[in-house]
Amino acid sequence: MTPSRLLLAAFGLAVAADLLSLAAGFDTGHAVAKPLLMPLLALWAAQRRAPRPLVAALLFGWGGDVLLLSDAEPAFLAGMGSFAAGHICYLVLFATYGSRNAVPRARAGLLALGYATALVTTVALLWPDLPADLRVPVAAYSLLLAAMAYRAATRFGLFAGLGGALFLLSDTLIATGVADWPQPPAPDLWIMLTYLAAQALLAGGTLGALDARRAPAATYGEMRAV
Repeated sequence: MTPSRLLLAAFGLAVAADLLSLAAGFDTGHAVAKPLLMPLLALWAAQRRAPRPLVAALLFGWGGDVLLLSDAEPAFLAGMGSFAAGHICYLVLFATYGSRNAVPRARAGLLALGYATALVTTVALLWPDLPADLRVPVAAYSLLLAAMAYRAATRFGLFAGLGGALFLLSDTLIATGVADWPQPPAPDLWIMLTYLAAQALLAGGTLGALDARRAPAATYGEMRAV
């Protein structure tokens, strides 16, 4: 088995351990598994010759994961800052390596309208119920997150776009908890499930698109060698 596949298998095992721990209410298992997730995914991406901004985005996600293991408000703010830095890395990645023609212009316009509507509606609804000192940071973070999700879809296509949308859903679930809204059963399980799917789709979708672009060049080089 190649190192890349070993790392992907290890990531899958860590995901299973974390989600099963959350489903069973086993806090120790979650505390052990969660910090392993993004480093394993980042190592897998690095083995696949990922651009540096993608690896950095995943590692900033790891920082946010670790900080959010604490329920203290300073840790929440620091974790949100780490995730925000990760979104900036994603935006740099999409701007530098993404394709301007990943989706038709009309679809890009619909996506922009959809994400803008979701952003304004969500922030407006949450605003009165958020702690006063978190309102502006949450609104600013939400803007950055929506921009990342939009760019993922318009620069890298379907899988990365789904990853961005799931990231938005995951963090919206967190925000509704902070606002003390009614939560679904086992909210932490749903937050982690959507978050892990988001990061995996963002990484895998990006690398798949980049590999597809490299393939014609590699084929041309092989033909020249023949």
